[in-house]
Amino acid sequence: MTKRKVIIDTDPGHDDAMAIMLAVKSSILDILALTTVCGNSTIENTTRNARYILNLLGRNDIPVYSGAEKPLKKDLVLAIVHGISGLDGIDPQNDSKLTGNASEKIIELVKNNPDEITIITLGPLTNIATAIQRNPSIMKRVKEIISMGGAIKVAGNKNRVAEFNFFVDPEAAKIVFDFSVKKTLIPLDVCNEVRLSIDDFKKIKNDVIRKDLLKMVIPFSKNTRKNEGPTGVMMYDVLAVFSFLRSETTTTNDYDIKIETKGDLTSGMSVADLRLKSEKNNNVTVVEKISKKFFRQYFINALNKR
Repeated sequence: MTKRKVIIDTDPGHDDAMAIMLAVKSSILDILALTTVCGNSTIENTTRNARYILNLLGRNDIPVYSGAEKPLKKDLVLAIVHGISGLDGIDPQNDSKLTGNASEKIIELVKNNPDEITIITLGPLTNIATAIQRNPSIMKRVKEIISMGGAIKVAGNKNRVAEFNFFVDPEAAKIVFDFSVKKTLIPLDVCNEVRLSIDDFKKIKNDVIRKDLLKMVIPFSKNTRKNEGPTGVMMYDVLAVFSFLRSETTTTNDYDIKIETKGDLTSGMSVADLRLKSEKNNNVTVVEKISKKFFRQYFINALNKR
């Protein structure tokens, strides 16, 4: 079976780390690169964390290219739930080895693999927006952009209406959503409905990752419960990877979505046209339902692979 080519743009982050684990362990993706962006933590931390996870998985052959150290226009706002290191519980000490060329590498890879690469974005969209600004004609040859972000019919988790990734860099999100390329969105609406318990993680017996995985998810669960409310381990970014791996198991709908960049109370809001009688120019497919039972079993089975 021909593996599907992907670039994972990420800001690890506990859920990013688990998403990378799932992508690698699925064994059906040709991961051309991890590109890192500031968001959950600083670019130094997110890049270091990405390298740590790849080393843990024995996949140092996957290149890591660091990217934006700040949003396009705003000051950087860091997440709280991932701790100072971005991977509270593990706190990696390896070298970041910043390259600073993520957007250039994205353009290069797309140019060399036209219409073949899916970009899975797990953080703010700064790197992708920068690549679009630098070379829109080549970026038109991206097969699809799959993003964890936004909130369609639920409250935001960073302000009243905005999800964290879009709040951090709303200008970047607007550039990507206004760009004419196939897009799929995994918003808070569905992410809020799919959580795993610590007992679920204890079913992962792969001794290569089990110890570090449990060290990660216990503080992540406590931090999200304290700051965002729900019990259990939130699987935000993991669901973006899963939705690509097993898209046939998801329920989707197409929407016309614009990104708010100017509102004092609504900056970063993903504004969907929900009017029944409206001329809609749908620009994104939104994942609206994921089977928690199927996802749980798939995730556990994948991470148990040696």
